[in-house]
Amino acid sequence: MIRKTLSSKQKKILRALGTELEPVVNVGKEGVTPTVVDSAKDAITKRELIKVRVLQNAPEEPKDAIARLTERVDADLVQLIGRNGLLFKRNFKKPQIEFPE
Repeated sequence: MIRKTLSSKQKKILRALGTELEPVVNVGKEGVTPTVVDSAKDAITKRELIKVRVLQNAPEEPKDAIARLTERVDADLVQLIGRNGLLFKRNFKKPQIEFPE
């Protein structure tokens, strides 16, 4: 189940930050494999906000692949445009992104 813990104001801030990001995780012809999940977990722990791209040769639709990856990483889906998804997961030990009150 995809978490929905972000307010619309927080999503707006994250979408603005996400426009500058390059995809750090690519879902390829193997789909959402444990290796892809592990690399996404590592990246999201360090950055909190990551962009994911589903390549043309992926076996499933981008919407389904990003939803599956979001669930396995236990993150929030901020945005889905075409083949790109923006995922957020708060790192409580070392927060990178601050939201205004």
